[in-house]
Amino acid sequence: MTDAASAPLNAWDRVKLARHPERPHTLAYLSELSPRFVELHGDRSFGDDLALIGGIADFDGIAVMVLGHQKGGNTKENIARNFGMARPEGYRKAERLMRHAEKFRMPVVSLIDTPGAEPGIGSEERGQGTAIAESLLTMADLAVPTVALVIGEGGSGGALAIGVSDRILMMENAIYAVASPEACAAILWKDAGKAPEAAETMRITAADLLGLGLIDEIVPEPVSADEAPREAIAAAGAAIGRHLRELLQEFPLDDPAAMRRLKDERYQRFRRIGAWREDAAVLAGIANGVLP
Repeated sequence: MTDAASAPLNAWDRVKLARHPERPHTLAYLSELSPRFVELHGDRSFGDDLALIGGIADFDGIAVMVLGHQKGGNTKENIARNFGMARPEGYRKAERLMRHAEKFRMPVVSLIDTPGAEPGIGSEERGQGTAIAESLLTMADLAVPTVALVIGEGGSGGALAIGVSDRILMMENAIYAVASPEACAAILWKDAGKAPEAAETMRITAADLLGLGLIDEIVPEPVSADEAPREAIAAAGAAIGRHLRELLQEFPLDDPAAMRRLKDERYQRFRRIGAWREDAAVLAGIANGVLP
């Protein structure tokens, strides 16, 4: 009989690991994978956002533009970084840096780790929805290869804004969802305490999303990243590097025709996501207010 210590992790277990305070964040990845990282600041309109960082990195001999959500390692840092929840200026900075990367023919690497975009009044006043939409549009249209890795939480539009990529990877204990399990439980059952049940239903784990065809690869964590961060980062770096080299071989940066093909394949990739049913049983369920 399997004991508790060796039992398979369920979706709620993965949620807790994805949120673990000692899980490595974007700057830890860059420190290990690209010591020569040069951070770039500001959206050239309002200010700089410490919750979403970006800059140029030398990644395994390839010059890339890196974007990533950055949480803090303690309470003071989390307040400064707004718990990894980017404001409009963060997404406008990301858009600016993506266009910079395109101009100088650098691939874009995104490290996703956020509970969601910052929902405050100030962010809404400064156009949070528009900033996310413009980041999505920019990323969809980039004429350079892009790779995204979900390293912890991938929450809602705040995550997707830098996740419209040619290759999408996830750490084994990461999650990627349209909303948090707590929010889902509050909406469906008026009870945030049912978050573990919501997590199972939402299919937000790396294994779920690979099975649905939403991601391309799971980066294994034989030991959770919070316990063995350097090993997890090394595995992530190897996976990102492999996908970057494959993309650059298939889509040379100096070939305009290849870049047009790259953008078309990216468009088709996201058009293929999702499934629907229009049979009689489903239509009857909709009419009765119950989906089968």
